[in-house]
Amino acid sequence: MKILFIGGTGTISSACAQLALARGFELTILNRGNRPTWPGARQIKADINDAEATATVLGNDKWDAIVDYFAFTAAEIEQRIALFRGRTAQFIFISSASAYQKPLVSFPITESTPLVNPFWDYSRNKIACEERLLRALREENFPATIIRPSWTYDEKHITVPVNSPKNFTIMDRLRRGQPVIVPGDGTSLWTMTHNTDFAKGLVGLLGHRGTIGHAFHITSDEALTWNQIYETVAEAAGAPKPKLVHIASDFITACLPEFAGGLHGDKAHSAVFDNSKIKRFVPDFVATTRFRDGMACSVKWFDADPARQEIDAAANTAWDKLIAAYERGLEAAKKEFGR
Repeated sequence: MKILFIGGTGTISSACAQLALARGFELTILNRGNRPTWPGARQIKADINDAEATATVLGNDKWDAIVDYFAFTAAEIEQRIALFRGRTAQFIFISSASAYQKPLVSFPITESTPLVNPFWDYSRNKIACEERLLRALREENFPATIIRPSWTYDEKHITVPVNSPKNFTIMDRLRRGQPVIVPGDGTSLWTMTHNTDFAKGLVGLLGHRGTIGHAFHITSDEALTWNQIYETVAEAAGAPKPKLVHIASDFITACLPEFAGGLHGDKAHSAVFDNSKIKRFVPDFVATTRFRDGMACSVKWFDADPARQEIDAAANTAWDKLIAAYERGLEAAKKEFGR
């Protein structure tokens, strides 16, 4: 089976590429060539957002399935439809589970949960992408399949809701016994999915014509509270019991607005998923990586090379400032109420 990945070296796509190759698919990866591709895959170097140049390098090639990890706006989807019309029997768009209704009004989340996110541009753009693809399906039988991953991680990531792109920062903070910020009271349930587990579901859908017009989320069945997630990371890192400072999301985002979309639009709400649909279409799909084991692998990865242990000093300063402001406010409130 001939498969084209647009992307192929990110957290999700790398695991999918490796599994597709292991299962014997003929894989082509289209990207700008900034990172080495996987042994056994053919690489086409092009900027997908340069439609004319991409069309030239693709020539007359066709694929049984195309997976687009790299589209984020309806305009980009419009370009993909024009570029791949007639070139594939299945076009898989990687959307986002953050597109599901916020705040949620029923659990667990299913693929029929409404797509409404007033808090995050990223999620609204993904919704617009889905809507354009479904219109193309109705109007011209464009073979769209939609995948909605939730928080998917690999060994390079420490998955807590208040962290820095320099992921080791939170691990170092925990090891030093410094307080860490937890949104709300820490009891919201969340689902973390290892990228190798996600790959089992996605690769199982490749070439499956019955998926056309359908949407799927692919997640673990393990749900943990934010408190448990921080405690699991601390345990994996060999850190002392974490000092969890519970701060309302509104307070966090008022002080650190860069977290507004990700908290109000996603992580401030519980996220527990019903995976019965992906299991029905891919009967052998099961997520087998427990979060504690995934974090143990991440800790080993960071500890294996000091060069990976980058610390975001600006983030540490901002978090300390936020915690201090919250604690001052708490003490002032206690005095106001005579406590």
